[in-house]
Amino acid sequence: MAGRIASASIRAVVGSKRPIKAALTLTPSAVDQLKKILSGKTDCIGLKIGVKQRGCNGLSYTLDYASEKHKLDEEVVQDGIHVFIDRKAQLTLLGTEMDFVQSKLSSEFVFYNPNIKGTCGCGESFNI
Repeated sequence: MAGRIASASIRAVVGSKRPIKAALTLTPSAVDQLKKILSGKTDCIGLKIGVKQRGCNGLSYTLDYASEKHKLDEEVVQDGIHVFIDRKAQLTLLGTEMDFVQSKLSSEFVFYNPNIKGTCGCGESFNI
């Protein structure tokens, strides 16, 4: 991995906007933002998404630059963007929609995950 995307805030949201069958889908806003983020990174082939034990509710998302595809990673290609899902996060993210939302106070990637049973008060950690 080439490094961690540290400037993005990530918010977990219970439920989904619409039924989704794919492992992960990206909204046009997320695709545009990922193209901007990855455009200057010549050593990266895409984005890697994972989950780790953290926060008051159990799990939180991780976003890293991907310099290679690992053997057990799930690869999602959408509009020229390559997203690799860590093997430990594949069942957790199944059917999730990734969006990029901007407001006057923040800009963040938001995951609409139909598998989430609950989130913490700040919305940055979740449980399945």
